[in-house]
Amino acid sequence: MDYIEISIETTTEAVEAISYYIIDELNGGVEICDPKDVLHQDKTQVWYDFIDETLLNVDMDIVVVKGYFENNIDTHEYIKKIKSQLEHISQFLNVGSCKISASDIPEEKWAHEWKKYYKVFTIGKKVVIKPSWLDYTPKDNDIVIEIDPAMAFGTGTHETTSMCVCLIEKYISNDDNILDVGTGSGILGIVSAKLGAKCVIGIDIDDMAVKVAQDNIKINNVDNIMKAVQGDLLDVVDKKADIVVTNIIADIIILLAAQVKNVIAEDGIWISSGIINTKKDKVLDAIKNNGWIIQEIIEENEWIAIVAKLGENDA
Repeated sequence: MDYIEISIETTTEAVEAISYYIIDELNGGVEICDPKDVLHQDKTQVWYDFIDETLLNVDMDIVVVKGYFENNIDTHEYIKKIKSQLEHISQFLNVGSCKISASDIPEEKWAHEWKKYYKVFTIGKKVVIKPSWLDYTPKDNDIVIEIDPAMAFGTGTHETTSMCVCLIEKYISNDDNILDVGTGSGILGIVSAKLGAKCVIGIDIDDMAVKVAQDNIKINNVDNIMKAVQGDLLDVVDKKADIVVTNIIADIIILLAAQVKNVIAEDGIWISSGIINTKKDKVLDAIKNNGWIIQEIIEENEWIAIVAKLGENDA
């Protein structure tokens, strides 16, 4: 099947809100092209020397969000909807130029072209993220996660995902029950399973993301530990978790501050990320106002991750 690509020039600040709209409201897949990602790569890695230097000769303040849709959509109507949503988002965030373009993408290009941008890399002390189509020889103590992102979020390259991986590595204990809300590609749940979790449930509202997560779960041989289910955030949860991970966007995390309390075990940990630094204070206020005690805050570039536990009166 061929696809329609709709590209939107925007800013880093607005990426999450635009991406969420494309996935949640328009049922599209998303690709984020942020030139600053090149600058933030580990220059000690061997493959950094092979980066095309022309990638650095662009406006670093322009991020392109690409939405991918089946070719039977009304492209003009979708662009109209996107423009309307951008006007709404602009009331709260700097959305940049909002230049929009559309093009046809043949199936063979969609299926393979994007793969050239993915590499093997390490997060934290021992978690190695490997695209499923690349070869890698593990070193001692490496925990290798094979990920095929396809049309779902989460390859580990984005700061929000990598911070979550580092925090899971820090806080997880053997036999923990883990809840990964907004699982995307399933990467955070798979990392948890590989690090010793007893049971992992990944939840996503997008059926495509759930299918991708299910494939990645099987690729990594953790289908006896983790399952991915489609649902509206916490509605499908029937047992409490020792760690809840929500790598979504700030506005959703604010809403979840009250709901996560119902699904977290006594003395459990809530790891939240996807938080742009301009929303940091609002998120912290929502978390604290719902009885959570902040354990740790880490920051990477303009992104925030928060670790919280319930206070004694709320546990």
